[in-house]
Amino acid sequence: MATTERSTIDAAEVERFSRMAAEWWNPQGKFRPLHKFNPTRLAYIKEKVCAHYGIDPNKPTPFSGLRILDIGCGGGLLCEPMARLGATVVGADAGETNIEVARIHAAQSGLSIDYRATTAEALAEAGEQFDIVLNMEVVEHVADVDLYMSACSQMVKPGGMTFVATINRTLKALGLAIFGAEYVLRWLPRGTHQYEKLVRPEELETALVRAGLEIVEKVGVTYNPFADSWNRSNDTDVNYMVLAIRP
Repeated sequence: MATTERSTIDAAEVERFSRMAAEWWNPQGKFRPLHKFNPTRLAYIKEKVCAHYGIDPNKPTPFSGLRILDIGCGGGLLCEPMARLGATVVGADAGETNIEVARIHAAQSGLSIDYRATTAEALAEAGEQFDIVLNMEVVEHVADVDLYMSACSQMVKPGGMTFVATINRTLKALGLAIFGAEYVLRWLPRGTHQYEKLVRPEELETALVRAGLEIVEKVGVTYNPFADSWNRSNDTDVNYMVLAIRP
């Protein structure tokens, strides 16, 4: 009798983002919100990594010696800054087209990044291990959150860190992140997010703890329309990030 292997891949989601792949590096294109969001999440990652590993943040390449996985890397918007900070970077995405875009842009930028068209489960099964696993704006697009978080968490070395950024499943998020961003402001194509697939912080934290990680911090990220910028906040009702470590 044939059995169906569980997978975290949602084929419709992969296809949706693959169709937009050529837009990844256009700061005024379909991924404009990520370009705006990037400075805030990069600053947070750098601050917490340097504090955790006792690194001087003013060094030219403070992440030298660290191996980082950016899972669901898309066109490489986080991979390239990590590489510039000195890290050895693996960027993984289920979309072949996204990976090709990322490879081309990294080559044009003179950066060496190990891009792979693969899944979290395949990497975990291969025994891959990383000092830092970046999991940014991906968990709300997978088919099986618990399986996905389990696979990602397996790849965090003892003493290593993981960062997860996603959108809360609240009415406020429905109004702002879906209706407002997709239908009113048209920051994102309609259908980019489905309300039922959004993940509440307690659900995410439970999955991380079940996978053997310890929650260090949860922080909100809010948009200031007057400054047209994103900032850290205590408000986790819409966008939020969770930092966890493997003891």
